[in-house]
Amino acid sequence: MDFSHRRKNILTGEWIQVSPHRTKRPWQGKVENVQLVQEADYDSRCYLCPGNTRAGGHQNPAYEGVFVFDNDFAALQMNAPNQALNQDDLLLAKSEKGICRVVCFSEKHNLSLAQLDLIDIQNLVQTWRSQYEELGAMSYINYVQIFENKGEIMGCSNPHPHGQIWAQESLPQEVVKEQKQQEAYWDKTGRSLLLDYVALEIQKQERVLFENDLFVVLVPFWAVWPFETMIAPKIQCHSLSDLDEIGVRAFAQAIQWISQTYDLLFNCSFPYSSGIHLAPTDGLDHMSWQMHMHFYPPLLRSASVKKFMVGYEMMGNPQRDFTPEYAAKTLRELRIGK
Repeated sequence: MDFSHRRKNILTGEWIQVSPHRTKRPWQGKVENVQLVQEADYDSRCYLCPGNTRAGGHQNPAYEGVFVFDNDFAALQMNAPNQALNQDDLLLAKSEKGICRVVCFSEKHNLSLAQLDLIDIQNLVQTWRSQYEELGAMSYINYVQIFENKGEIMGCSNPHPHGQIWAQESLPQEVVKEQKQQEAYWDKTGRSLLLDYVALEIQKQERVLFENDLFVVLVPFWAVWPFETMIAPKIQCHSLSDLDEIGVRAFAQAIQWISQTYDLLFNCSFPYSSGIHLAPTDGLDHMSWQMHMHFYPPLLRSASVKKFMVGYEMMGNPQRDFTPEYAAKTLRELRIGK
């Protein structure tokens, strides 16, 4: 479609404006390469490196591989009082209990997720799975959000490879929207929204980037960010708990493929925010849920040109110029011959 149009995000029910006529060639203008700083595999000043003292005063063990600890400056508190804080019908608030953890992907300071060996990514997925199960089993934890902010441009203050886990009483707003859409489709058809969507994408092969026996990496039809992607299962899979070791490896392969491909795009350590959406842990039946992983990278035309959400996008709804199909073609061609 070469004309202005809107696309619906079937996972949230929201719409995005697409304006491909505004720029037929999204690579116009200067393409810059960011000069990468060569980091050592250990930094004595890094509060995430093995053996170092963190900002909160705790000392890290001499760990190897994945290391998890409670965030010293957590956004959620385990001891928050259980009470409503409403002042009247228009001033509504409530306490929110939760746990925040940091997950170091490796003991090596100078690696990123894209540079980890497949076995190391598998170990990371296994850790995510065990954390989801451990935190989700707590009586007051109803949702577990696993995510990573990569790069300074995404607000990451420490280059050591790491992500976070926030587990809390309430379902976050994005999860509420996705749950509503998935449940509505399940109630109407008796089938999984994402399973049907993935099957359609595999059939069309317009936005699919990579697939193995169990997972697919694709650019969503409704993608907002220029090179946004999603990893989704090809079989019914509510959460990480549904993955056996074969599934863990397949998921790790998909993560490795897209993270490495991103780094090829502008010859830089590609920044993004990523997160895994999993079935809530509130003890209810969530048959409609399919786990999936979002990647939201901000880069638009080069390693230093960022897409901003401003103006109409803040006041109306998100907008993009070049189409998700163009983004998919660009990302696929990066791996041809590699």
